[in-house]
Amino acid sequence: MNKNGGTQRYRATVADKSAWKRAKRPKPCLLAQNIRLKRLVAAKLNANWSPEQISGWLKLTYPDDEGLRMSRETIYKSLFIQTRGLFCKELRNRLRTQRKFRQAKKHKPATGQQIIAGVSIREKPAYVEDRAIPRHCEGDLICGSKNSYIATVDERQSRFTILVKVDGKKTEGVVSALSRQMVKLPALLKQSLTRDRGTEMATHQKFSVSTNMDVHFCDPSSPW
Repeated sequence: MNKNGGTQRYRATVADKSAWKRAKRPKPCLLAQNIRLKRLVAAKLNANWSPEQISGWLKLTYPDDEGLRMSRETIYKSLFIQTRGLFCKELRNRLRTQRKFRQAKKHKPATGQQIIAGVSIREKPAYVEDRAIPRHCEGDLICGSKNSYIATVDERQSRFTILVKVDGKKTEGVVSALSRQMVKLPALLKQSLTRDRGTEMATHQKFSVSTNMDVHFCDPSSPW
């Protein structure tokens, strides 16, 4: 909110345009633009310093020069994203963990329920994309504060929207709550539902049986 003018000056359309502008790829890399900073970081990596130590040292050594500041995450990204070509592979091997990939400390491997036998969005009829006829919906799960959740369903042509409060993000609760709401709608408004691959729809077959709606899923890592 503060990035887009705060509570007094915030405007949704302006914020949306700014967000799209910030999200453009590829973004210029800090180390590619600042050769002096790159040399300083490379020298410390060669001396077996960790990215955390380098980031702290830069802040203490150059307190008045913001151009010579760099977070530990930016250093890690510069080391692990090889397409940037900023550092040779040997510098990455200087890291104490000797990892080949960068993962957050809280990263956990995927466990539990997954989307099984999900039908791809690519198998939807072509006429669905131009919104020529109703009955085709898109859905998502909105996560709020204090573990609050709302499941959304939007009909693509009319933009008719349903908000369903759910107790959590477990698939049993989400699918049951959505099914109870969707069966109340006339057939004119329900034929298919498109979702991302969130595990809250792991039991999508039960939803289809209850509502007589086909469920399609976005490609992996492509929720848009």
